[in-house]
Amino acid sequence: MAQLGAMALDGGDPRLSDKEGDFAGQGIVAYTRPQMRALHDKSITFEEYHYYALQARAEEDSNHRMMNNGTGTRGFLSTIIPGKGPSSEAADERRHESMIPADVNLSVPDRRASVTDEEWTNASRAIRTATAGAVFFLITTDILGPFALPYAFATTGWGPGVALYTVFGFMAGVSGWLLWSCFMGLDSYQYPVKNYGDLAFRLYGQWARYLFNILQSIQLICSVAVLIISNGEALSEASKFKLCYAICCLVWALAGFFLGQIRTLQKFGWLANFAVWINLLIMFITMGVAAHSPPLYSAAGASAGYSVNPDLVTANAAGVFPPVTHSAGLPDPANFGASINGLMQAVYAYGGAMIFTEFMSEMKRPYDFLKGMWGAQLFIYICYMLYGLFMYGYQGQYLQNPSYLGISPYNWQTAGNVLAMVTALIAAALYGNIGVKVLYNNIAVEIFRAPPLTQKTGKLLWVAVIPIYWSIAFIIGAAIPDFSGFTAIVSAVCIVQFTYTFPPFLHLAFNIKKNALRDGEGFDPVTGQVSLQDRGVKRLMRGFMAGDWYLNVWNVIYFLGALATAGLGIWAAVENLILIYAQPQLNAFGCHSPLDVSA
Repeated sequence: MAQLGAMALDGGDPRLSDKEGDFAGQGIVAYTRPQMRALHDKSITFEEYHYYALQARAEEDSNHRMMNNGTGTRGFLSTIIPGKGPSSEAADERRHESMIPADVNLSVPDRRASVTDEEWTNASRAIRTATAGAVFFLITTDILGPFALPYAFATTGWGPGVALYTVFGFMAGVSGWLLWSCFMGLDSYQYPVKNYGDLAFRLYGQWARYLFNILQSIQLICSVAVLIISNGEALSEASKFKLCYAICCLVWALAGFFLGQIRTLQKFGWLANFAVWINLLIMFITMGVAAHSPPLYSAAGASAGYSVNPDLVTANAAGVFPPVTHSAGLPDPANFGASINGLMQAVYAYGGAMIFTEFMSEMKRPYDFLKGMWGAQLFIYICYMLYGLFMYGYQGQYLQNPSYLGISPYNWQTAGNVLAMVTALIAAALYGNIGVKVLYNNIAVEIFRAPPLTQKTGKLLWVAVIPIYWSIAFIIGAAIPDFSGFTAIVSAVCIVQFTYTFPPFLHLAFNIKKNALRDGEGFDPVTGQVSLQDRGVKRLMRGFMAGDWYLNVWNVIYFLGALATAGLGIWAAVENLILIYAQPQLNAFGCHSPLDVSA
């Protein structure tokens, strides 16, 4: 697998200034070189971003054609099975790094004045080494996995479950294309796009960047919390509930203290590969066991059926549980909220869009992102759909979330739990890695003037921040007594927004600004001036109706539909949590496991 670049190599971008605002607001009229600009300079126009983006794409295409002369293109197997040998990408990275003078510290504003334009763009080229194969594995790792989908089918039924999962899967791919389109038109070597918030800033301004970064930080830390709690439940079940539940959860937070010290996404390359195949192994194990053994009746109180209608999983006076049942439509139309909560579990499978921009920012040729993204989405859809339907067919209303907790033979149950704990820890470490970088670069560096992560002091701060981050994640997860309720609220508030609401919102602004450009308009690199024939509402309306106007109409409809879906999800999750908190519940601050109903 290709290495994931210098930002990944040292945990940050070497051009990130520890005083990035020093060049802003000085009223400079003459053209200011890109390396002298603040990271988020409000004076840089869309037209300047777009001008340099077109240059970067042309250079990438030219380099790609030269690299493939006589060598052919990478096949499908090379995408899913990365090679181990030295790559041309790595060699090219070393070539670009060697062109940057060793005595120039790009994180110091005063020294950037001596950096040439070529050295500045080479610093950006050097961090771009990832391939479509890397994206494929990181996307398939950057989700909760397939183990929430059976629960979703158990709360929605055969028909609605298949239809909704198919629609959500296709639309997640469409959202990835919308984000890719914005990235390709705004990212350049002069002004690289590093995260989701950068797209928002360049299209809507500072308020949008703050909103996106806050929601992204919430989703990342809550995702770490979800995985800590799911691993805690798995460990408590594997120990036959003899180990204190609080310790079962705490041990994974402590593991994160150490695994989280990996600053580089490069280190997650083969880990991500490893996690994908382990997840497939867990799927095969749980499918085989579910087909030859009854559900785990003792955990019926935490099942999908209990959330829909407790009578579906309540034993009679003789202690006999109801038989496994299925539903062609909604299991209980009167309890619509429970079905919406189940749907929010399915959305988790497509939650990777939140960090698609981070993946693209480290790609040698971002054009290839679509290959890795669509491959990953197809993999997720086919494998997860088959797994979810199979498990629902055999365990029905007794399905647990995650599903591997619901198989009854202890030995197989333990095998699934142990394997799942490994993959969940890898995914949590990936979430934590990017989550800390988002917070550090946007708060510590920008507001408190902390040193960049490429400096020794920054690396030491990373060591100190990681335990704090994982401790907060543990506290958040431990305070929520209902695992499925927790994942539903995270999905509705954050995942739906980043995967379905924000992409059309961003692409609408990008398309309007791009289509509004006429011949003779745009950015002049010689003078640094932008020429526009008109401004205001007239320009916006022309941009909306010009070119592929139908796509703008679609973006508006898609945006409003996603907002409505998120609203329904938030309503259902809050209603569910109100019911949960209405009675005493177990949480990760106590020793009794929520899966143990024997006491």
